[in-house]
Parts: sequence; C-alpha cells; structure tokens
Amino acid sequence: MEREAEAFNPAEVGKLFKPEGERRAGMVTIIGGSELFHGAPILSLTTASKVVEMVFFSSPDPSVGEVASHLKSRLSSFIWVPWEEVDRYIEKSDAVLIGPGLMRYRQGTNPVEDDASQKTREITKDFLTRFPEKRWVIDAGSLQVMEVGWIPANSILTPNDKEYAGLFGNMDPAEASKKYNCTIVLKGAIDKVCTKGECIKVIGGNTGMKKGGMGDTLAGLAVALLARNDADLAASCASYINKKAGDRLHRKTGPNFNADDLAREVPKILGMLQK
Repeated sequence: MEREAEAFNPAEVGKLFKPEGERRAGMVTIIGGSELFHGAPILSLTTASKVVEMVFFSSPDPSVGEVASHLKSRLSSFIWVPWEEVDRYIEKSDAVLIGPGLMRYRQGTNPVEDDASQKTREITKDFLTRFPEKRWVIDAGSLQVMEVGWIPANSILTPNDKEYAGLFGNMDPAEASKKYNCTIVLKGAIDKVCTKGECIKVIGGNTGMKKGGMGDTLAGLAVALLARNDADLAASCASYINKKAGDRLHRKTGPNFNADDLAREVPKILGMLQK
C-alpha cells in the first residue's frame, strides 16, 4: 500500500543558502526559447536573476536573441550567449536549466514528431549526456522529447501529468525518483516532490495559476536555488515559494494576475520567508 506523502514543512525554507559576505549566490545558464515560444525562458531568467548573481541565456533559435537584446534595456542582470559559445558558459555555471520554450512534439490524438521537436531532442540529449556532472533542471520541451536514460544524477525534473506519463509511463513518482536518482516535481493542484524514493506534497496555489508561464517561473526559481542547494531542498522550496507567491497575488487581485506578476512576486516571498 502506497504511503501517504507528508506535507512540506515551511521551516525548510530556512535551510536555503543565503549569500552573505564572501558567500556568493552562484551563476546559472538557461537554455530555451523558440520562434513560437519566446516568453517561456524570459520568465525563467527574470525569476532566476533576482536570486543568483548572474544568468547566462542562450537559445538555438536566432530570433530569440532579438527578443533578448530588447529585454536587455530593462533587465540587465543576464548575459545573452551566442549558441556556438554556450558550452563554456555551462562549464562555468553552478546549475543549468534546459527546456522552457524549446519546441516539443505537435499535439493531437498522438504526439507527432517533426523537425523542430527532433532538434530539441538532439540538443537535450547532447547537453545532458556531455555534462552529466552538472546540476540540471529539466523542464517543458526537453521533458517531452527526452528518454529516461539521459537523466543526469541529482537533477530536478518539473513535469506536469502528461509530461510525466510520456517519460515514466505509469511508474510511481517515488519509485521513478529512486530508480533514476533524480528529484521529480510533479506539478498539479497539489505538487508532489519526490526524491530517493520518498515524496512530500506541497499544498497551495489557486485558479489564477492555471494560466501559461507559471511553470516557467517555477523552473527559473528551481535552477536558481539549485545553484547553492541540494536538489531535494531546492525543488521542494521552489514549489512552495511559487505557490505562496501565487496565493499572495490572489489575495490582492483574485485570479487576475499572470506569470509576469508571479515572477516579480516570487523573490519578495523568498525574502520574507528567509527573514
């Protein structure tokens, strides 16, 4: 009989690394974006840039670079990295996020593979297998096209129900986290965070968080926290803080907020909880 998952203890947030004096917040790389999905990695980097000292951002799609150059005028705390140079920025980063906004399989009765999704698959396999020692957060487009054999040890995966089923089938998340030595944040009305065969549930959130982009904010926070924290702590705290930020917005405006609002609210909640 499956054991009921315990609820996340908010006191865990107090265990997160705090940059003080010579203790630096770390650097992260975000790989994502496409001609169709410009906004997803922007939400991730906006969130991450409030927590770490620097975000390096790159995309296989040149059109995303044009968006990044416009964004630079109002958000200076990231560096746009040309695609051919991304390897050396991965090497110098403390954690890496891959997947937000990358093209995925076209949806229908059955997912359909095309050239764009095949490119995402090749990129994802290449980076995950060439840099297995890095701290990875794997999200969105990458989750939808990858194979379980590519999962690096101690990485964080942030699937919704469909993405989880596509990758792990009907395997229990606790079992999957143990078998593949990773931390899984199974997103939903109640997030289920599983690592080393054990799960906790993170309660919170509201109808306003059903809009697009909320998961991109979560992924950005997760990679920022992973730069200086263990995967299980980074993942569970990211889930909790993301939901708390959404609930605070809901108290102010009801469901009338979007992912841009959430990305601005997350660092406020993190700061409040760390005091």
